[in-house]
Formats: sequence, structure tokens, C-alpha cells
Amino acid sequence: MAIAPIDLQTLFTQVDKVGRAQAAQKEGQALQQAIQGVQLQRKTEEQINQVNEAQNSGDGAEKVNDNSKRQNSGENKNQNKKEDKDEKKQLSVLSNPALGKKIDISL
Repeated sequence: MAIAPIDLQTLFTQVDKVGRAQAAQKEGQALQQAIQGVQLQRKTEEQINQVNEAQNSGDGAEKVNDNSKRQNSGENKNQNKKEDKDEKKQLSVLSNPALGKKIDISL
């Protein structure tokens, strides 16, 4: 199928419109990227300046014990001493006295 000269005349008149439409499309994509970049930057700045709510830490090591609720009787003190001795026994069983004393430099 051949292109007739009349078809070329209509095509040439439309070429500038097609060029403008393609340029506008490319420009629109760049503009959209710029807008998204600004929105992302604004959102990041808001998150940086925002004070975050503290998370519930539960009953971890951070928890402060209230001494007024605990009774410091002699019985509790004796029980604490027994627990300390038990812990020391367990640590002594698990620790090796020769550990870290010798250095092996053989290759």
C-alpha cells in the first residue's frame, strides 16, 4: 500500500502537534517525579520532627521495681542470699579456669 501525496500533506500538518504532545508527555513525567520527590521529602521531614510515642517495653530489664510493695523481712533476705549462692555455684560450674590463659599460635 503506497502513500499518496495527499496523505503526506495531512501528515506533515500534524507533525508539529505530535511533537508538542510528546514533549508535553515527557515534561509531565518529569513534573510528576518532581512532585513525588517533594512530597517524599516533606513526609520525611515530618517524620524526623515528629515525637514518636513510647512503646510498651513489658516486664523486661528496664522495669523499675517498686520497693514499697516488697517486704524486706529477714526471710526474704535469707532467700535472696541462697539464690545468690546458687547462681554463683552455677557460674563456677560453667566457667573454665583455664579458658583464655593459653594462646595457640600454630599455623
